[in-house]
Amino acid sequence: MDYTSPDYPGDYDDKGASIAGQRSLALNQKLTGVLSVSYADSEIRDALRLLDLKNVQNTPDLRRSIRSDLQKDVIECNTSVVQDFGQVAEQLKRVGSIISSLNACCKDMRRQVAAARQENASVLDEASALLKQKEDLEKKKQLLIAFNKHFVLPEEELMILTSTNQAINAHFFAVLDRTKQIHADCQILLGSENQLLGLELMEQSSRQLNSGYQKLYRWIQKEFKTLDLENPQINAIIRRSLRTLAERPALFEDCLDSFSEARKHVLTDGFYTALTGSSGNDDPTMKPIEFHAHDTLRYTGDILAWAHSATVSERESLESLFISEGDEMAKGIRAGRQSEPWSAMDGESFDGRQALDDLVNRNMAGVANALRQRVEQAIQSQGDAVTIYKIANLIGFYRVTLTKLLGPNSSVMEALSALEGVAMRQFETLQSDQTATVQAEFTRAPPDLSVPDVLDETLTQAKALMKSYESSLTPADSRKHDFKPILLQTLRPVLDTCDSLAKDLDTPATDIFLLNCYTSARFTLQSFDFTQSFVEQIDNVVGSSTSNLIDYQHAFFLHVSGLHSLLTALTPLTDSETDLIQVHDLTPFQPAALTEASQTLDEFLPSALIDALENLKQLRNTKLAGDITSEAADRFCEHFEFVETRLAAADEVLAANDKRGELSSGDDDEKDQEEDENRRGWSRAKVQDDEKRDWVPLRSFYPRTSGEIRVLLS
Repeated sequence: MDYTSPDYPGDYDDKGASIAGQRSLALNQKLTGVLSVSYADSEIRDALRLLDLKNVQNTPDLRRSIRSDLQKDVIECNTSVVQDFGQVAEQLKRVGSIISSLNACCKDMRRQVAAARQENASVLDEASALLKQKEDLEKKKQLLIAFNKHFVLPEEELMILTSTNQAINAHFFAVLDRTKQIHADCQILLGSENQLLGLELMEQSSRQLNSGYQKLYRWIQKEFKTLDLENPQINAIIRRSLRTLAERPALFEDCLDSFSEARKHVLTDGFYTALTGSSGNDDPTMKPIEFHAHDTLRYTGDILAWAHSATVSERESLESLFISEGDEMAKGIRAGRQSEPWSAMDGESFDGRQALDDLVNRNMAGVANALRQRVEQAIQSQGDAVTIYKIANLIGFYRVTLTKLLGPNSSVMEALSALEGVAMRQFETLQSDQTATVQAEFTRAPPDLSVPDVLDETLTQAKALMKSYESSLTPADSRKHDFKPILLQTLRPVLDTCDSLAKDLDTPATDIFLLNCYTSARFTLQSFDFTQSFVEQIDNVVGSSTSNLIDYQHAFFLHVSGLHSLLTALTPLTDSETDLIQVHDLTPFQPAALTEASQTLDEFLPSALIDALENLKQLRNTKLAGDITSEAADRFCEHFEFVETRLAAADEVLAANDKRGELSSGDDDEKDQEEDENRRGWSRAKVQDDEKRDWVPLRSFYPRTSGEIRVLLS
């Protein structure tokens, strides 16, 4: 409520203007004083807040009594405060008395404690010394516990490590690893002042390690006796045991020797079981290998296939057993060689793959010996050279295949190489005997000059050999060189015999017989790329015999056609005018002889090709016979054209001389016409011309042209 409002009613009446003016002045002064007061003053704010809390109503009575009311409230508050402080004073008096009593009690207690301290000083000193000793003993106890926990194996762990009654499991390897760590940590103790403790612990841990490795060694040997390598789930404990035992090279090598010996017996027994079928297996589809002993090739192939399968299985099984965990085995062996430098093999680095190859080789040694014995017996009992050669190639195939698995120096490779050599020697022996038999029985060529049965059989045999060789794994760069000796042993002697027999035949039977033999051999060999050098030799013989038959057919054409005498007379002459004039004086070119030659030619031409082909009817290759006859006919046509040209030239020379002697009998135009007629050959003589000159053109007696001859002989 605003008590300073000008509208607030005042205690004035209507007495007069002066009184009102005075009061107005006083009011203004009060208002001015109130408005001039700063409301930031805390007292003013508190007063206003107090009035507001009291919920004061703006009434005249209240305005008249507000001061007294406020003063009364102040007095009442002060009275209440005084009463409260009286009670506090009473409480303080009681606290003071209590503190005094407590001070007296504490003073008495200090006095008593001082007296007790004087009496118990020696006991306290002794107790402090004992407490310090106890603390030192506790530290030593903790140190001893930690030392024993790290460097000493508990009794139960020692039993796991050394007792044979305890199984080999993960706990064993954990204890063994801890023992190895103890042995390694003992080296730290050797660097301290008291080395005796380190030496004793190292000796103790060494004995424990040796006992653990001996237990592991005996357990692995026991497991190897019953180990089934064909089981794809090989116990992981065995693999870990082998990796761990590799840290003792001597024990590891001894264990491998025992394992290899056991595997050698197992594989050898398995080989003989596969041979004889004595395993008690009643499966009718599983027949023993010896069931096919009558078929040497299949028998040998089955044996080699079994050996290959066993080798692959053995390698895969040992690979999973020894090196399936990466390089752990090699790490173990390197660690063992460092701990046992006397067991290192000439300082060589360990090669896991090479060690695996050596182990497989040792395991397969018994199989290699048995395989060599059985296959060698089969080879020696076989009398067919082709079968022996197929066996040799089969052995070579497996030798190349197994070399990739075992390397070139294994016992299996040595056995296969030796067997391959035995097979090739047996083949050479059989082939030599066969060649000797052929040379003794093959004494003359067949009457029809066909390919001898012996050569046919030899070519059939050679084809079988080449097919077998083609399927082998011989490198491409050495195929030609490697197979050439086979051809020299098989085919060459028979072809040489054919050459010898051909020398006893007449012409053209010699070349026909050789062509029949060599073309048949070429047809057999030319489909194989590794026989090209031998085919080239055959082509040389075929080319020579073909050339001889062409010469023979050509001579046949010349003699039967009557052209030979004319060609013989004209060959020594040249194209000079003197030689051409002499042609008319030669005996073969006299009218009667030349007319007879022309008649002989006319009689020859209609059946010339048929008669010529009759000469080669014994040549089996009819196409070759036709080519030879065609080539001879072409050469005959060339020689006939030569005779024709010489006869026309001789007629032209005589005609020219005759015209020069009769210049007065005609003008130049007639001379040119006569010369043109002479150049055309003067196909026939005229009676008027015969009466005027003393010679007749040769072409009138021998009118055939080279074009006609080519048409008739085509």
